[in-house]
Amino acid sequence: MMKKKSIYASRASLVLILCQVISALDVPLDSKLLEELLQPPTITQQSPKDYIVDPRENIVIQCEAKGKPPPSFSWTRNGTHFDIDKDAQVTMKPNSGTLVVNIMNGGKAEAYEGVYQCTARNERGAAISNNIVIRPSRSPLWTKEKLEPNQVREGDSLVLHCRPPVGLPPPIIFWMDNAFQRLPQSERVSQGLNGDLYFSNVQPEDTREDYICYARFNHTQTIQQKQPISVKVFSMDSLNDTIAANLSDTDIYGAKPVTERPPVLLTPTGSTSTKVELRGNVLLLECIAAGLPTPVIRWIKEGGELPANRTFFENFKKTLKIIDVSEADSGNYKCIARNTLGSAHHVISVTVKAAPYWITAPRNLVLSPGEHGTLICRANGNPKPNISWLANGVPIAIAPEDPSRKVDGDTIIFSHVQERSSAVYQCNASNEYGYLLANAFVNVLAEPPRILTPVNKLYQVIADSPALLDCAYFGSPKPEIEWFKGVKGSILRGNEYVFHDNGTLEIPVAQKDSAGTYTCVARNELGKTQNEVQLEVKDPTMIIKQPEYQVIQRYGQVSFECIIKHDSTLLPTIIWLKDNDELPDDERFLVGKDNLTIMNVTDKDDGTYTCIVNTTLDSVSASAVLTVVAAPPTPAIIYARPNPPFDLELTGQLERSIELSWIPGDENNSPIISFVIEYEDGLHEPGVWHYQTEVPGSQTTVQLKLSPYVNYSFRVIAVNEIGRSQPSEPSEQYLTKSANPDENPSNVQGIGSEPDNLVITWESLKGFQSNGPGLQYKVSWRQKDVDDEWTSVIVANVSKYIVSGTPTFVPYEIKVQALNDLGYAPEPSEVIGHSGEDLPMVAPGNVQVYVINSTLAKVHWDPVPLKTVRGHLQGYKVYYWKVQSLSRRSRRHVEKKILTFRGNKTFGMLPGLEPYSSYKLNVRVVNGKGEGPASPDKVFKTPEGVPSSPSFLKITNPTLDSLTLEWGSPTHPNGVLTSYVLKFQPINNTHELGPLVEIRIPANESSLILKNLNYSTRYKFYINAQTSVGSGSQITEEAVTIMDEGKMAMASRQVDIATQGWFIGLMCAVALLILILLIVCFIRRNKGGKYPVKEKEDAHADPEIQPMKEDDGTFGEYRSLESDAEDHKPLKKGSRTPSDRTVKKEDSDDSLVDYGEGVNGQFNEDGSFIGQYSGKKEKEPAEGNESSEAPSPVNAMNSFV
Repeated sequence: MMKKKSIYASRASLVLILCQVISALDVPLDSKLLEELLQPPTITQQSPKDYIVDPRENIVIQCEAKGKPPPSFSWTRNGTHFDIDKDAQVTMKPNSGTLVVNIMNGGKAEAYEGVYQCTARNERGAAISNNIVIRPSRSPLWTKEKLEPNQVREGDSLVLHCRPPVGLPPPIIFWMDNAFQRLPQSERVSQGLNGDLYFSNVQPEDTREDYICYARFNHTQTIQQKQPISVKVFSMDSLNDTIAANLSDTDIYGAKPVTERPPVLLTPTGSTSTKVELRGNVLLLECIAAGLPTPVIRWIKEGGELPANRTFFENFKKTLKIIDVSEADSGNYKCIARNTLGSAHHVISVTVKAAPYWITAPRNLVLSPGEHGTLICRANGNPKPNISWLANGVPIAIAPEDPSRKVDGDTIIFSHVQERSSAVYQCNASNEYGYLLANAFVNVLAEPPRILTPVNKLYQVIADSPALLDCAYFGSPKPEIEWFKGVKGSILRGNEYVFHDNGTLEIPVAQKDSAGTYTCVARNELGKTQNEVQLEVKDPTMIIKQPEYQVIQRYGQVSFECIIKHDSTLLPTIIWLKDNDELPDDERFLVGKDNLTIMNVTDKDDGTYTCIVNTTLDSVSASAVLTVVAAPPTPAIIYARPNPPFDLELTGQLERSIELSWIPGDENNSPIISFVIEYEDGLHEPGVWHYQTEVPGSQTTVQLKLSPYVNYSFRVIAVNEIGRSQPSEPSEQYLTKSANPDENPSNVQGIGSEPDNLVITWESLKGFQSNGPGLQYKVSWRQKDVDDEWTSVIVANVSKYIVSGTPTFVPYEIKVQALNDLGYAPEPSEVIGHSGEDLPMVAPGNVQVYVINSTLAKVHWDPVPLKTVRGHLQGYKVYYWKVQSLSRRSRRHVEKKILTFRGNKTFGMLPGLEPYSSYKLNVRVVNGKGEGPASPDKVFKTPEGVPSSPSFLKITNPTLDSLTLEWGSPTHPNGVLTSYVLKFQPINNTHELGPLVEIRIPANESSLILKNLNYSTRYKFYINAQTSVGSGSQITEEAVTIMDEGKMAMASRQVDIATQGWFIGLMCAVALLILILLIVCFIRRNKGGKYPVKEKEDAHADPEIQPMKEDDGTFGEYRSLESDAEDHKPLKKGSRTPSDRTVKKEDSDDSLVDYGEGVNGQFNEDGSFIGQYSGKKEKEPAEGNESSEAPSPVNAMNSFV
């Protein structure tokens, strides 16, 4: 039990130490500083691990290192000390560890075979090189052998064995004849990977006596030759003739004709074989078959696909080539040989192993006394490599004790380091296929602050632009930097300044008052230092009068102005350009102090003229267009496009240039302005014409620049003001010689697609840019800020290469260089890329929520450390969701909402929350790979708000003086309901609203009976709910109390009287009398009499008596059709038909309308009757029994009944 506790305690302390690790110091690349600081040795250059040397030349074993003080060097050979002083043939270069073995003065290279290792040592530690295996190259002669002639029948297969001598490195094999011409190869005849020459079937033309195998040893630049091999092929015809000459006429003879045969594999033999290849190498698999007709080879991978972009077929598809193999390429590969008679196959089981490769190589640490740090060494391979540590070249287990050091597998943890802790540590990762060795030093420095920026350095900026004041510093522990304005000014703080980690002070928008002296102070526990710099803020340069657009006739004069205003302490220079190029070297162009004048303007002066004003701090420009026109032509002249040039001639042919001349065609009354020269590349893009150059119209010859490896043809097009001519006939073709590429691929990028890879892409060169055949690319990369050598690979003409096994999201230096069969392009520039991103490791911490109001909250969080993002920080996502409403405890379906905040923001607003609810949220960091883990859920609650309107309002059970109201609770209470407020008021027949009555109802009530109302009266009701915060929106409805029964009986009698015969007769008599009176008035008026006509009557619609329901005799139910928006408006006249069907009154019933069937009529002044048919018009009911209207005849009659 005690043992377990100790284990847990040690693990806890380890975690604590890791949590306390702080980033190591960065040492500025200042030459003076680097000369003064103590530094352990670092190996900067060494020979390759497997070093094959030329036995005829001196052996140079490189070992260069840097350090302070300069390191001393020693060597071991085959594991023991190599005493250089005792060997007269061996010397060490001065101030270097490089050995030179003098072979040219009698030394034997074989005597110096072995394993060498260099050690560079100073008082701060010792760095060691790789184990360098020295082996002299060998190119032995062929063993003598007696070669019998090969006699073979036509159609049979044949193998000519090469069996070259074993050399170091292995030789390159090829077959040639006595005339040193390569033997032609095809699907039928080809060379195998072992150098043998295979014939799937022989033909008579294969007969020859000079099949010679050559072995070329590149290291010694020698070629060895095997004795010639003779092959004689007997055809069937010649064989039959030979047999016939030796037999009598009576014998039956004749060899069998050439018979076809199914495929048989010549190599490899059997049905299966195995092959092991290392990760990153090129996998070569071969199948060569015999048969007649010649078999065709096809390759497949069992259970998978051949990898795209990495698979190539060579030697007429007999060789399968897969570049940059990985463990995923392991599997069974089947080759199938097939002809018309059948097929044969062979399965090769491929296993991909891996020598160790870095995941995280250890990096140098510069620490201050008392600080903490780690060295991490992580590698992978197949099988898994073994990790071992050395300190100053000695296995760490037997190295001197260091209490600040603790080894934990692939990690060394340093805590509370002291200056004596400085050392160089070596990490060795090895398996059966190789090893990796990396040096990384721990340098503990105690240095007072130093400011590296020159004293009183002057900075000048333009007003309203940023100003960056440098304060490059170094110290250990890392100094704190403070800035002051003026010698005795106060410390600078606030949003108007940006303080960078490297000590730089940034003023984002410098103003005139920003000028002055700034003091930078650096301090740590060992001391303090300061430095002053000067800032001057200048006025911006402006063009106060810009050049303007001009249209000028040919042979006229034109002037452009460019008047400027600038800071008096800055000296401006004015440059004029035409079409973004220098002005023509022509005396017609006169450049003044602030203008440009063009004399005697010609057509070629047409274009855009730009005035550029430069000072040492800024630059401004302005442009204007000049259009040159001809004088109005006489009508008789016809202008047209020029005729095409002719008689093209090429002279002065050189590798990179040629002279083209031509004769212009007719200009057709419009002078030729220019000639456009185009070219065709018949080698890469036949039939496609490209722009080459353009020359003035007065020129008929031009010197053209050419690119290598292009088959040129040229044509010329003439241009005048009207347009372009037809192209001329093409010139003769001219093929330029091949050369090295002149340029490298563009748009080189490095972006990882997985956490452990780096995808390098580029834009391939075009065909004519290759400058020669065999275009390839050399792709190189190394981890940035790590003392690593470049890793390079040459790939075919592709545009992508994937580097596997990289650390997650680290910067890489990348370059891609073009090469062809003639050599390399110039050294390419380096670009910075990053290996693949991985999901962020940690969640944001210290998440806080501040509720602003019932629908809005603000969330804060602490940013995650950038090193845990493991990718490009894109922002933070806030997930939030409603858990439940506090007024209703029932849960509902959780709908999560997401808000994204871009960049390194640490707060955000959450809108659209529901009041009086419980919410949860969490925050996650986002990079290009995706989201990191979520922070712990944070619970917060929103306060109460005002409720929504009641869900419904229904009015039922109308009586003479009462109505029953029922309502539903609000859909969204948004808090605890305290009460309902009911308001109502009557509406009269003119839609005027009466006095408003308000009733407060407890929150638990949902219905109410209103009593003591007026009968036959319309009421409008409003109801809303309340919480402690306030009142919510209201809902409205209207209803009518019913008439009393006496009134209803009266209405019934009115209907009966109006339909009696005597009533109808009486009304007709009255109408007849009125008609006679009108006729008399009309006659008298025509006779000249004047009668005043008093308009006593207003036209009104006739009243209606509403019927009762047929079933029970009650009035119809009232139903409001008003919208919510009209809840507080009086009812508009004629806006709807009320359902209570009460009797309607008009202002006057003294009209014939009362006796008609819905005719609105009136009399004119002359007594004529005007009538218009219309439908009955419904009116709003009168309020109560009150009316200010005159009684109608009908009502008057009924009152006497």
